[in-house]
This record gives sequence, structure tokens and C-alpha cells, in this order.
Amino acid sequence: MPIDCQRKARHGTPFCPTECPAAAGGPVFDRIRVTTPADVPKASVHAVDVAVLDMNHGWPNVGHDAVVGAVQDVACDLSEILIAAGLKVRAVSFDVRGAGMIPEAGGRYALYLGTGGPGHIDPHLNDGRDPNAQGVSEDPSWEPRLFALFDDIASRPDVALLAVCHTFGVLCRWLDVADPVARGAEKGGKSEGVLENLLTDAGAAHPILGAMARHLAGGRRLRVLDSRIYDLVPTEAARGRIAILGTETLGISGPAGDAMTMMEIARDSGGRMPRMLAVNHHPEIADRTRLLSLLRAKLERGEIARAWYDDRVKTLERSFDDVGSDEALRVTSEFTFVGPLRFHLIRALRLRAATLGAAFPRHEDEIDRALSGT
Repeated sequence: MPIDCQRKARHGTPFCPTECPAAAGGPVFDRIRVTTPADVPKASVHAVDVAVLDMNHGWPNVGHDAVVGAVQDVACDLSEILIAAGLKVRAVSFDVRGAGMIPEAGGRYALYLGTGGPGHIDPHLNDGRDPNAQGVSEDPSWEPRLFALFDDIASRPDVALLAVCHTFGVLCRWLDVADPVARGAEKGGKSEGVLENLLTDAGAAHPILGAMARHLAGGRRLRVLDSRIYDLVPTEAARGRIAILGTETLGISGPAGDAMTMMEIARDSGGRMPRMLAVNHHPEIADRTRLLSLLRAKLERGEIARAWYDDRVKTLERSFDDVGSDEALRVTSEFTFVGPLRFHLIRALRLRAATLGAAFPRHEDEIDRALSGT
């Protein structure tokens, strides 16, 4: 599937840190960290801004960097086109839980990306003492403001939101469609590593995710990179409010469990591509090689301790013991995150180029066709 960054595919992940034409601060891409209102960049007609909802509360992680990297990959692939059109892409990352920073509503951002993060999905329960809070103690005042943003996104058919892990849970709270249940000993505790999810009937019938079936064992079983201490169990309120596209399985090749793992809240105006899609796994991390590359880069920048790095590398060695894991995870990544991201970002860039009277010889429908195999 020709969805991923083509330069990365040709040259390999090591090419990216030193030779990427979309290096941060260059003519086609930039990343901006927002911890105070003064950090928010001024809107520019020449910049298409992607809002990243960083839910990590300052915890060391690679998921956030992988989300930003997926945006950078688009700018890399389109670098010549962006330069000719006088455009650049900016990933504007908001520290939601730590600093209480919420992106503005009203249509400035055509695409929002929500990350994973530690602790309970109800910020009122993160008191720093409960084991399921994972040491997190936070001010919950950000939550109603984020819910108001979700209301705005839902009301705008030209705005998209893709969410993983912790943001998946926060969206469940916003809609009141699932109860968080701590994973106890009967389920083996924390769900971690390369595991399996199952497409529901709604998932198999979906015009985009259903096309993933041709790559899956039995047409339903997809591999996922998991890291969660809570199950999100659907409530009766979920009926009619969301489409439940995937569930957990009770072990590889096991039966479906009660936890919801993928949901669609809204679809784009064409009726095919998810516009508000959330998954309770980590499709932003597509394979072992890229995860190792992200870890090494964070270690070299001094963002993580050596002990934390070594622990994650050991976890990787245990998790990716199946030679087929990388390819299976790439399939999941392209259908549940990278493909929809590229669709919505390319559309935003194409429409912005049109307002500038600039040529933009790419169309988001290419992503639809690549995913659906048409």
C-alpha cells in the first residue's frame, strides 16, 4: 500500500534524522510546542496547522513523537509541491493535561490528532496515589474546555479528529459511551505488546476499514501495539451514537472480549473516510525499526534516561518476537491512522493551495483508492 513516506520506504528510517527534506524549521515543516498562550504561532495563509493534543502529562514516551513524525512524513513526501505552492505544514503540539493548553475552535485547524498518556481517563481520579493513576496528579479544569472543542469539531464537516489510546478514553467520557474498567488479574493485568483486535460487523462493513480485511487473518483479526491498563466497555448509550468498529480479543486467536477498541464518531462528507476516529491502541508506531529510531533520537536529545531507554528496548525484544509482527502492524497503522491522516491533511493542503491560486497536483482521493484497492 503506497501510503507511507516514500523516501522513508526507499532509503530506510535512518535516512530521516539527517536527510529528511522536511526537517523541522525548514521551508515545508515545523513543530511547535505550546505550554503557554504565547507559544501559539500566529495563523498564516501559507501554513496549514495540525493541532496535536498531547495527553502525556510530561511522561517520557515515543507516541507523541510518532504522531508528529506522521505529519512530518506527509510534508516530506510533498516537499517539492509545497515549496512550489508557497506552503508549509506545522505540527502545533498542545500540552493539554500538564499545562491546560487547548487549541482554539472555530476552524483554524483542519486536523486534530490526540495522543496516548498515563493514568485514569477521568482526570478527577488522578490523585497521584491510586495505583491506576500511575503517579499522575492533575488539575481537571482542562476537561470541559476540551469537551467544548470536541463539540465544535463534531459540528464542522470539514474538520477531522484522529485519536489513540488515552484520547480514545477521553472521547468515551465526552460522549458517555463506555465505562473504564481497570484490567484485573482475571485478564492478566495491563494489556501490553503486540496483541490482537477483532473487526466487528460494523468494522468489516466499513468502506475503508472493511478493505483492511483482505490483509487480515480470517478477514477480521488485526495485530495492534497495545499499552493499556483500562478496558473501555460500551454502555447502552453507545447505541446509535457511535459505530463500534473493533473489540479486544482474549488472547491471540481468542474470542472477542467485552472491551471496545475502535470507534467511529463521524465520517467525511463523501461517506467513506472516517472524520472522527478513535482507537485504543498505538497505530502511530508502525513497526519495531521506527520505534527504535524514535527511542534513540530521544535518548540522544537527552529527553529520556538511559535506564528508561534500556527498559523499552527489552520490552520491544519481547513484544516483537514474531517475524510477521512488523508487516501486520504496518497494515493496522495505514488503515487506522496514517491513511486517514494523509487523506485529511492532503485535502487541507489542496484547499489552501486553491485559495492562493497555486497548483497542487495531488488529491486526497488517491489515499482512498490506495486503501480500498480500487
